[in-house]
Amino acid sequence: VQVAWSDVSVVLGNRTVLEGFDLSVTGGSWLVVIGPNGAGKTSLMRTLAGTLPYTGTVRIGDDDASGIQNRERARRLAVVPQHPVIPPGIGVFDYALLGRSPHQGLRFSASEMDRSRTLEVLQRLELDDFVDRSVDTLSGGERQRVVVARALVQDTPILVLDEPTSFLDLGHQLEVLELIAELRTERSLTVVSTLHDLAVVGQFADRIAVLDGGRLITHGTPAEVITPGIIADHWGVHAHTEVDEDGSVTVTVRRRQST
Repeated sequence: VQVAWSDVSVVLGNRTVLEGFDLSVTGGSWLVVIGPNGAGKTSLMRTLAGTLPYTGTVRIGDDDASGIQNRERARRLAVVPQHPVIPPGIGVFDYALLGRSPHQGLRFSASEMDRSRTLEVLQRLELDDFVDRSVDTLSGGERQRVVVARALVQDTPILVLDEPTSFLDLGHQLEVLELIAELRTERSLTVVSTLHDLAVVGQFADRIAVLDGGRLITHGTPAEVITPGIIADHWGVHAHTEVDEDGSVTVTVRRRQST
């Protein structure tokens, strides 16, 4: 399912946080939006999720997103926000199971298939040992994986992920991203995400967009976008990049010289 922004702007208070954003994402591709802190990445994700007012047009498939009701939107895209709201005291299994609710009636009653699907995702994220635990008792990284699990359980054609690995150690970062990559291939998912680790971005994205100051700076393949010049211009650091045979990019950041 294709996603597109056309001349999208966001103003918060008297500050423009996103200005004239134009970009389309081909169905089945993985777009990663990168940029320094305060670039407007989260605001962009929220325009797609429907949780932030904007001007311009956001399209999900052939439809203007502004005309899609919340329940229908939840059948089309699953969201991992940067700061998820988790009901106090809810258990890990029950929270992940909430991902099935858009596919049920108004009185959500989980079927055996819903429960089986939920357990399958928890197992793939190595969370099955936590099913009887309260989410409140988990570490930040464990909680983050449960939030990702809930989104994957939702089984939507589009995933919107705002820093889905921000609290995870390197091993669990790769575990989550590799599972998303697997599911994207299996189900032809469209993935739109923000990530802050340039070394990871270059291994998973097939398209990258750079935001800075609320504006789209450039977009393209990892090899086209993750370059020493762009990293220096927008992150203020020196880096070495190497393009692998499969088109992924390896980034090595150089230590700043002391003065």
